[in-house]
This record gives sequence, structure tokens and C-alpha cells, in this order.
Amino acid sequence: MDVPILEATNLCRTYAAADQPVCALRGVSLTLQRGDFAAVMGPSGCGKSTLLQLCGAMDRPDSGVLTIEGADAARMSDRELTRLRRERVGFVFQFFNLLPTLTVLENIAMPLLLARKPEAESIAKARALAERVGISHRLTHFPAQISGGEAQRAAVARAVVHEPALLIADEPTGSLDSSNGQGILALLAELNRDLKIAILMATHDPQVASAAGTHIQMKDGRIV
Repeated sequence: MDVPILEATNLCRTYAAADQPVCALRGVSLTLQRGDFAAVMGPSGCGKSTLLQLCGAMDRPDSGVLTIEGADAARMSDRELTRLRRERVGFVFQFFNLLPTLTVLENIAMPLLLARKPEAESIAKARALAERVGISHRLTHFPAQISGGEAQRAAVARAVVHEPALLIADEPTGSLDSSNGQGILALLAELNRDLKIAILMATHDPQVASAAGTHIQMKDGRIV
């Protein structure tokens, strides 16, 4: 059997607070294989975003085991985790997080340039992906000059331009109207199907979750 893209076992995470500690995750386990598309659902405060941060190696669990393509994240240094995120994980957030001083083309190409790929190759790949996601006519624009739907398409292109194994999407349609939201979901489903990228998406909206093949319901830091 292929090594899972993501395997989380009994993850726990508690945050310090002024009055008392907040237990955000209480022993969460899940597995994603290549090409899986899973939606994590639940109300605000249930632990969805914490789970995505841990699974994307943006934070470390207090206990439990997390492996990405068989690599144990707990055994990695901060530098190794940075490299893992840069090369094998893509991120899409609710508020796009495009760099305002870079053009759309430069934003999409940024993961390749940070990885020190040749500039000409990086730009060519970014142009091809922009064509695929439908924003090739906006490449010379800056983020403030494009619509929310176009900005999120650019963010998705940036997240997958380096061909990651895993895509973390935290409320990717939360800042969009229903039409643009459906367009982003269709784009994610297409990339998941064609590129076999494993996707872990957080949402509170059942309609958004319907795009995924697997639904994970959370409550009070646990999968229920």
C-alpha cells in the first residue's frame, strides 16, 4: 500500500490563556491518501483551524504523531519544517493572503522562486497555471485591482504551482459570494481529480463540504 500523504494519530493541542488553558484538540486522528478530498466541519471553536495548522506543519502538537509522506514532523527542525511546507504543502486561506506589492503573476510564481527554481521556468509555469484557473488576463494587475474571486483563484494557483502532495484550505470560500465560491470549489475538485493532490479543507457550510468525498465532523476538539 502507498504511504499516506498525511497521517495524524491522537493529536492534542492546548493553548495558554489568561484565565485557564484552552484545549483545542483532544486526541484527533485521520489519514489522507493521494487524491483524497476531506472536509472538516463543525462550529467556530471546535478545533478545525487548529487541526489544519498542525496538519500543514505550521504548528506542533503537544502530543501525538503527525507524518507527511511518511516523514515524522516531530523529528524535524524548524528549518526542515519550513522546507517541508515550501515543497510538499500548499495553503489557501479565507482572505487570500496575496502580497499586495507583487503582481498576480509574481504572487503565483513566488513558491517556485523561493525554492530557487530558475526564474524563466517559474514564470512560465505560473503563466500556464494562471491560464488553467482562468486569470491569465489579470497577470500584470496587483491584488487590489482584481475581484475577490480572481484573488482566490490566484491564491489557489500559488498554492499548487510547486505541485504539493497536500493542500490545506481553511474556509477557502468564506470571503466570496455564492457564485465565486462555487467556482473555487469546482477548481479545487478539478485539481484534486487531475493532479491527485490530497486536500484537507475546513468549512462550517454543508454546501461547501459537499464538494469533498469525505466529511469529518468536529465538536469540542474531537472528531465525532
